[in-house]
Amino acid sequence: MAAFPDVDRIKFEGPKSTNPLAFRVYDENELVEGKPMKDHLRFSVAYWHTMRGTGADPFGPGTMVRPWEGPEDTLDNAINRVKVAFEFMEKLGTPFYCFHDRDVAPEGETLAETNKNLDAVVAALQQEQERTGIRLLWGTANLFSNPRYMHGAATSCNADSFAFAAAQVKKALEVTKQLGGEGYTFWGGREGYQNLWNTDMKREVDHLGAFMHMAVDYAKEIGFTGQFYFEPKPKEPTKHQYDFDAANCINFLRAYGLEDHVKLNIETNHATLAGHTVEHELEYAGMQGFLGSVDANTGDLLLGWDTDQFPTDVYLSTKIMLAFLKYGGLAPGGVNFDAKVRRESFEPVDLFHAHIGGMDTFAAGLKVAAAIRADGVLEGMVKDRYSSWDSGIGAEIEAGKHGFASLQNYMLAKGDVTPNVSGRQELFENVVNRYIF
Repeated sequence: MAAFPDVDRIKFEGPKSTNPLAFRVYDENELVEGKPMKDHLRFSVAYWHTMRGTGADPFGPGTMVRPWEGPEDTLDNAINRVKVAFEFMEKLGTPFYCFHDRDVAPEGETLAETNKNLDAVVAALQQEQERTGIRLLWGTANLFSNPRYMHGAATSCNADSFAFAAAQVKKALEVTKQLGGEGYTFWGGREGYQNLWNTDMKREVDHLGAFMHMAVDYAKEIGFTGQFYFEPKPKEPTKHQYDFDAANCINFLRAYGLEDHVKLNIETNHATLAGHTVEHELEYAGMQGFLGSVDANTGDLLLGWDTDQFPTDVYLSTKIMLAFLKYGGLAPGGVNFDAKVRRESFEPVDLFHAHIGGMDTFAAGLKVAAAIRADGVLEGMVKDRYSSWDSGIGAEIEAGKHGFASLQNYMLAKGDVTPNVSGRQELFENVVNRYIF
């Protein structure tokens, strides 16, 4: 029996459509910069929010109406949920999905039973992938929910917790490979500390580096060639996360010799929690050669936590797509909707409304970003602003022909700097607005 009997395959109907179950902007086959939208955007559904979100918050239990869910998270219920998930994704038209191991399969009494449960659900996932053509973008392991990880996983003061996490990631890598996953993400939900007085920071970070090397080594051993990602995440749930922002993660990867194996999966809401904009994080990762994928969501700037709302801001999606187009595109990463419907949006159809809005928003951002790039006006304005570096003393400095002494001689001879010109921030913002409205 269909879980969404009143919803047909979501179609593109164009900007004049008032059908809430249709795309107004996202036409998967429309060519943008010579490539179909679907190949630029590589949309992915987050199994953890879309299929497992309950609407619970610190002030009350879940509100979601999910007729397909049983009273307990049994193995049979998990297998049935796979069919619901793929019905949803097939009707929505997304080519990918992502999951944590614990999202898809319940934990057992022992590690062996847990692995057996996961194998059973993976068989169902594989069957549905073959039936629909929907693929796994990336897998990961939940190393934060179980109380065994109260002190962290790879950074725990308890060596057994480290060992259990290693066993869990080993299995997650195996099933990700089995399902043809195009990547694997490290998300350090509790890799950090609350109080430095009871913490050996160096030892913990050394352990995190060793853990990730073990994963890289095991991937080679089993022939998993997917891209590894490290996801920056500040503040939540620990006060000091070791994966705070893009610069912090890149420094860690280089310090521990992981730079050839791992790129970053950037999330909008995480960027704002770190005190950055998402475009800052994307640009920093991109210019350093670490840009890999995006968790697409947004946060409420009036609230100080990770609200994981669906993106509806075309300015935001334009900034994101400008970065991805600038640095060569998403593949093998994607645009993963790490977002959840609001507690008050509890009916199953709201899952469609949320994803349709997010997909249209990113499609609009892609088209605006491509138009900005095609005209070259913004790029030309930036180039003009830095024109002093294209010839004369600027070009010589960039070519490595000067040091402090020669630059002192240059300025002694010249007397003072060439007068500065206006940065024209407001003009730059107005130019971008030309493409938005």
